[in-house]
Amino acid sequence: MGTENQGIFRLKCCVKNYDWGRVGKESSVAWLHAKNGGEVVRDDDPYAEFWMGSHDSGPSYVVVPVANGGSGDLVSLKEWIERNPAVLGDEVLRKWGPDLPFLFKVLSVAKALSIQAHPDKDLAAILHKQQPEVYKDDNHKPEMALAVTQFEALCGFVGIEELKRVLHDVPEIVEVVGSPCADQVLHMSKQDGEKNRKGVLQTLFTELMSVNKATISDVISNLISRLTRKREVTELTDKEQLVLKLENQYPGDIGVLAAFLLNYVKLNPGEALYLGANEPHAYIFGECVECMATSDNVVRAGLTPKHRDVQTLCSMLTYKQGFPEILYGVVSNPFTRKYIPPFDEFEVDQCILPQETSTVFPAVPGPSIFVVMAGAGTLCTASSEECITEGDVLFIPANIEITAASTSGMNLYRAGVNSHFFEPSHFAVPN
Repeated sequence: MGTENQGIFRLKCCVKNYDWGRVGKESSVAWLHAKNGGEVVRDDDPYAEFWMGSHDSGPSYVVVPVANGGSGDLVSLKEWIERNPAVLGDEVLRKWGPDLPFLFKVLSVAKALSIQAHPDKDLAAILHKQQPEVYKDDNHKPEMALAVTQFEALCGFVGIEELKRVLHDVPEIVEVVGSPCADQVLHMSKQDGEKNRKGVLQTLFTELMSVNKATISDVISNLISRLTRKREVTELTDKEQLVLKLENQYPGDIGVLAAFLLNYVKLNPGEALYLGANEPHAYIFGECVECMATSDNVVRAGLTPKHRDVQTLCSMLTYKQGFPEILYGVVSNPFTRKYIPPFDEFEVDQCILPQETSTVFPAVPGPSIFVVMAGAGTLCTASSEECITEGDVLFIPANIEITAASTSGMNLYRAGVNSHFFEPSHFAVPN
């Protein structure tokens, strides 16, 4: 089946009902999926993730146009791209083959996701070969979360001085890991070699995450009692308040204690956080647009009823310390901000169009996916026009200029291959 490499193609997309998702009509994911042609929203069900892409765990489907009108047939996006590889553009096809290199999502988070990390390509290949039922593919999964509402996350290890304060203020951690291990941390300094500092942090984190369930249950019970008493006489820190919330969601879980070791990040709408391979993180609350390399590989070790692989997680992390970089976006035009993480596979545009305004998305050498989060309007190419409204998801082939126009005000997000990937220097042959 061939297709013209000109046009706008509608996608029918997948929903994930993980138990951490927001419930019923409270979830943006729920109404996005319903308006995208999915099922009627069930008031008591959690709606966690809306997937837009070609991954086998949650494929999107192309609505293939028919000559005489009608809704057309549905073909999986992956199969459709394999039949029409020109839609990717030459550079994308050459680098990643006949598949979409990014996976686009909307997340609605009501309670914390697991403490987790995503493997790099080498480790992903090993894990997929060893446990294909757990690690579904052999790809890495760098990702970026762009806040739609206030959004909270744990991300990366706290710096040296904060880590020392944690061990001073949270005796329960010292009780679990032992005084000799804690003393190693307390005697660390910035003058120590980076390798030594990382080794000490790895030992601390591994000791903590490997404690047996009976011990951790007692220790966390003591922690909660201490914080409850403290709350009666003074205000708790943000991290202490978070720990009480996490324990309420995951009673007796080691992730409750581990949260003290990780940076507590609060994003305002329009701010983004990116995560490279082998970096620990956990989303806590809020709604975001997320983009990543096409993968579903997750190594978990806390705050989850799912499969845990503590040994793999503790051995794979970079143990880099310090607060993560926040992206604020680069203004492309009066209505659009571009978020460019340091990964080839993807970038994200946020476009907020007031009523009766329009903007142009220049032609790029790779594919794009647009999702309409709110409002209504049109998307136009040189040869076609589509009326769009909230819940619509659209695939745009490479090398096509798009004009977006709003009729009632419209919020759009676009995912595409990172602009830097197409710069000439990226393909320069070294001398």
